[in-house]
Amino acid sequence: MIDRYSREEVKKIWDLGVKFDYYLRVELAVCEAYAEQGIIPQNALKEIKEKAGFSLERIDEVEREVRHDVIAFLTSVNESVGKDNAKYIHMGLTSSDVIDTAFALQIVDSSNFILKELDEVIKTVKRRAFEEKGTICIGRSHGVHAEVTTFGFKLLTWLDELERASKTFKDALDEISAGQISGPVGTYSNVPPEIEVITCKKLGLKPAKISSQIISRDRHAKFMSALALLASIIEQFATEIRHLQKTEVREVEEGFGKNQKGSSAMPHKKNPVLCENLCGLARVVRSNMITAYENINLWHERDISHSSAERIIFPDSLILVDFMLHRFKGVIESLVIHRDNMLKNTNLYGGVVYSQKILLKFVEEKGYTREEAYRIVQKHALDALNGGDFKAGMRSEGVLTDAELEECFDTSDYLKNIDKVFKRF
Repeated sequence: MIDRYSREEVKKIWDLGVKFDYYLRVELAVCEAYAEQGIIPQNALKEIKEKAGFSLERIDEVEREVRHDVIAFLTSVNESVGKDNAKYIHMGLTSSDVIDTAFALQIVDSSNFILKELDEVIKTVKRRAFEEKGTICIGRSHGVHAEVTTFGFKLLTWLDELERASKTFKDALDEISAGQISGPVGTYSNVPPEIEVITCKKLGLKPAKISSQIISRDRHAKFMSALALLASIIEQFATEIRHLQKTEVREVEEGFGKNQKGSSAMPHKKNPVLCENLCGLARVVRSNMITAYENINLWHERDISHSSAERIIFPDSLILVDFMLHRFKGVIESLVIHRDNMLKNTNLYGGVVYSQKILLKFVEEKGYTREEAYRIVQKHALDALNGGDFKAGMRSEGVLTDAELEECFDTSDYLKNIDKVFKRF
């Protein structure tokens, strides 16, 4: 069933007008810091906070002439507060003090939505993992049947990765939650360091330990890495669902709406379109990460080669990851699980996947060397894969009694430690 992503909050954070709202928040916080230090009169601060505003039309008009968005923004703000108070706006600052600090606020606010969505995804995966704890399915290595596991156990590995990704994302968010009010080339030549400390505290940010007129972009690269990691983990899960939805496997399926269609030509089609979509979006987020790494390399104290790219990669990636989490949660919630098919696939070819149990029985209880046992068991296993029956083949050897043979095909022995792993979660 196709979901509808309706939340607009993350998108709105990156609207042009909202960006200037963040700029104004920074400028006003700086004015408040100056007032606390006795540099701006309290009555002037009161007027500034009451009157400060901007007009997008006026910003556009000025920017066409001066070709500098921050100057155009400041012109509009200064006009709103009046000549007497305008001298206090942007006092001692450089453009990047406003841009980078506001940018951090935008990232933090966007990330808070992602954290909420990620928490919901983790809860959903955990719930379904415990629901399917005992659902027998086949584990695969190299895409080939390996040994018995449970679908809940498979989901538990997803839960583990998501929990680690959540921690990685929070660590990266903490790293990027930094502001700067340090003036040209970051030396505090015209703004006291105390103003930076007070301003950042008011905005809920940490002051950068040092800034070179901009906040170093390794922080941003680390953050984009965390987004790309989260997208890649979702892609891994989506790829697994796509494999398990293949017609010849058909162990799980995406939820399919009553009136949904899978193909314009073939009425039988039920395609894993949501998971395919997630895999495609993950590629976009990873490619954006590469750009973030390339943005680390700037000339001297600063240039703006990073700026144009960041205006694309950060809004896009934050919106995409938020959307991906929302979509993936829906996929897991509505995932259709074909338990009978899982069991049938586990027992294909006469239960060839139980070969190791028989191998060990031969070695540990019947006196065979490992090499002798492997040769015998492998022969019947390969015969079974070519159309035979593994259990019948092993019975024909006459080495194991029927009871001993059935013991090797008992799935409960494979699951004896599953509960111990689940208790870790």
